Amino acid sequence: MNDSSTSGELADRLRTLLSRLSPGDRLPSSRELIKEYRVGPATVARAIAALAAEGAVVTRPGSGTYVAQRTRHHDEAAADTDWQTVALTDRAVDTHLMAEPLGPPPAGTITMDSGYVHRSLQPTRALSAALARAARRPDAWDRAPAGGVMALRTVFARIVGGSVAPEDVLVTAGGQSALSIAFRAIAGPGSPVLVESPTYPRALAAVRAAGLRPVPVPLDADGLRPDMLADAFAMTGARLLYCQPTYQNPTGTVLTPERRRQILDVARASGAFVLEDDFARHLGHGGPVPRPLVADDRDGTVVHVTSLTKPAAPSLRIGALVARGPVMERMRAVRLVDDFFVTRPLQEAALEVLSSPSWDRHVRSLGTALRERCAVLAAALTQELPGATVTGLPTGGLHLWLRLPPGVDDTVLTAAARQRGVAVSAGSRYFATEPPAAHLRIGFAATADHAELTQGVRRLGAALTDLDPKQG
Repeated sequence: MNDSSTSGELADRLRTLLSRLSPGDRLPSSRELIKEYRVGPATVARAIAALAAEGAVVTRPGSGTYVAQRTRHHDEAAADTDWQTVALTDRAVDTHLMAEPLGPPPAGTITMDSGYVHRSLQPTRALSAALARAARRPDAWDRAPAGGVMALRTVFARIVGGSVAPEDVLVTAGGQSALSIAFRAIAGPGSPVLVESPTYPRALAAVRAAGLRPVPVPLDADGLRPDMLADAFAMTGARLLYCQPTYQNPTGTVLTPERRRQILDVARASGAFVLEDDFARHLGHGGPVPRPLVADDRDGTVVHVTSLTKPAAPSLRIGALVARGPVMERMRAVRLVDDFFVTRPLQEAALEVLSSPSWDRHVRSLGTALRERCAVLAAALTQELPGATVTGLPTGGLHLWLRLPPGVDDTVLTAAARQRGVAVSAGSRYFATEPPAAHLRIGFAATADHAELTQGVRRLGAALTDLDPKQG
């Protein structure tokens, strides 16, 4: 064969060669083919491309060309996606903290591991009516402003309070989207991010997905410890703290007024941002809810996250970021690249819900229901799990934080509880590093009623007795 030979002729000769090789065998290199068949580099490239298009070979840049798996009948052929392992390199996104590690619970399981309220506690009728009205608006399906519908931004600004203006608000597709935007906008890949210990697992997942390193800072009964925070900023050089000052998930703690001032002072002195996750603003149990940190922040230290999902319904994916200064422009840019804007009908529906007097009534009735359920759960745990300790009775939120007896493994107990028909969350998921003790997070908002809540605790107590008969 000479230089005038066509790529088609070379491809035919290579097909003959392929018939003598096995799947996974490596073909001669381009240089070897040029020398053996006396052709030019372009002829070799076109022949290999033709074979690859047929599925006869696979090319792996930097490695070579290999014989593909033999093609079988179309209904029994198995796709070979192994090549993606090389192409994707090490940019994996760890989602194990986002989902329940044991998978969906079997039918009949009492759900006490959820972060949402039961359907009976949701304002379903108001949501449906608001969405129907929003969909009938003449501009319902027009493009929404990138920052969000101005009227909705105005309502969020009023809820936050202080000197926050509508221009300081960016509407997002829920709280998780807001966290993802903020982490990527504020900190560069590889940077440390200070987090409470324990903290929200999906925030840890968002931190790691952004290529950041979570560094834990301990909590006590009064919330995040300012002395430890100052040490952590000094040792790591971090420029971002993620925290939940009000009804912290999972512990339910509320940061005291003195510590709120101290934490902002420490962050300012360190030249750092505070990402305030205020997911539980509408989940108080009837008492006064502390002002958000951002309401008293004049210097742009605080970036505030809020959401309507928890107090309303899982599919009301509407939240907001509140910030001042260049950081807001950075976050607007990130969200514009991500998805342009949040769908307009959902924004208009959220606006209708928040603007209605029925919203305040819903928040009050929800608070009463959560307070009663919290008390029922605490009493049942004391009765059925006497060796465990409720670390504190929260004044807001959806969960209790239970310290387990010495020697009990939280993941083993969680699996055993599933076998008994109740789903709870293993506490180890809430720590960025090794947990100091075994805990469970137990929700009281996702069950149908008090009776189901009590029955769930009985099943949990039976699971604990199965593991440690002394607890019976």
